[in-house]
Amino acid sequence: MPALVHAARTPGLTTLTLDSPANRNALSAPLVRELRAALATASADKSTRAVVLTHTGNTFCAGADLKSPCEPADFLALLREIAGLPEPVVARVTGHVRAGGLGLLGVCDIAAASQASTYAFTETHLGVVPAVISAPLLPRLDPRAAARYFLTAEVFDAAEAARIGLLTLQGADAEDLDTLLAPVLEGLLKAGPEALAATKRLVTAPVRAALERDGAALAELSALHFASAEAREGISARFERRDPSWLR
Repeated sequence: MPALVHAARTPGLTTLTLDSPANRNALSAPLVRELRAALATASADKSTRAVVLTHTGNTFCAGADLKSPCEPADFLALLREIAGLPEPVVARVTGHVRAGGLGLLGVCDIAAASQASTYAFTETHLGVVPAVISAPLLPRLDPRAAARYFLTAEVFDAAEAARIGLLTLQGADAEDLDTLLAPVLEGLLKAGPEALAATKRLVTAPVRAALERDGAALAELSALHFASAEAREGISARFERRDPSWLR
């Protein structure tokens, strides 16, 4: 099978690209496994000062792969590893983000996106719960906005994502986004590695605490609802392009 995550290195920087176009970079078991391995390899390289996480295609991450989902515990481990990585992780998004993909975006230390990007916590419309992703997101999002979008599954744009705390910065298009990211990456590369790691530990403390304190229970909650009759109906309805039974 072709690789689902590609690594490219420039001085001080490792760029990891999600490349699973067949399922819109959904969180399949293989993709999560490859991403975890790529992050570990990047961090083990002592020349790496920061990691950029980006994607091919028009979707950063579509959330759980509904045909071949990873285990909630494995996704939780991925989020913990990103939050605990000594090197800052910068998300570069030029496409859509849905469901679990928002957890992946939210756990990154800096999140940058183009105005072409859109966002939605789609879980409740499938009969499942945005459980594991709540750990990194709730410490960072505006509480009222989090309640609204978690509950309603509404689609929102990059400007709203920035307003509620999901994004650090936004650009007009991919080229503008890279221009805006240039001084951010330059600043990270100029930092002393030990000071950078210690500072990341400071700013990620609430996220790491939530993942450690609540992660296992949230993974269990996620698994419980994914195995429910309501989720089976919601997911079947999605594949069959029909309304679920609760809308009839």
